[in-house]
Amino acid sequence: MAMAMRERAEFADLLDSLPPERWDAPSLCESWSVRDVVAHVISYDELGWPRTLLRLLRAGFSPDKANAIGVAEYSRSPAELVRIMRAYERPRGLTALRGGMIALVDGMIHQQDIRRPLGLPRDIPHDRLRTALGLALQAPPIGAAKRARGLTLVATDLDWTNGSGPEVRGTGEAVLMAIAGRADAASELAGPGCRLLAQRM
Repeated sequence: MAMAMRERAEFADLLDSLPPERWDAPSLCESWSVRDVVAHVISYDELGWPRTLLRLLRAGFSPDKANAIGVAEYSRSPAELVRIMRAYERPRGLTALRGGMIALVDGMIHQQDIRRPLGLPRDIPHDRLRTALGLALQAPPIGAAKRARGLTLVATDLDWTNGSGPEVRGTGEAVLMAIAGRADAASELAGPGCRLLAQRM
């Protein structure tokens, strides 16, 4: 939870630094702008469990449809979205499950979904990134475990390895984004397993 809170605080700091026009820039999430990604990240915290269940029912329990509903419901100004993110620096409800696992992993991946296209790299603290890599492989909605099946993942800057089979090597951030399905990171990886991982993105 402490890591999730730090990740959200840094995410909010990034958003505070963006000029208005960048909120409409495309992210790595298909058809989502920066504003849409931010809306998604915070769209569950205010709901509470009854309204979360109602959203899931409306979506037919499809995570993609539930997320689309959340983005549509949070069509708010940049200032309001940042205010909400800071108000829920400590995640609530769905994003707080498993001690903040969802908030940490989802928040880290989506912050990079914004940073990468905008050319705003960052140094993610190694303990936080190492934790997110392990947790991503346990989160079915991300699909990381299926993409990484039969591969050895090696984060060259973290002393972190997972799996068995042909190797895929790169920075921890690039490995995380690749197993999360972001083809943008593929060119930053090396090893005999890269071709198979790319086919699964």
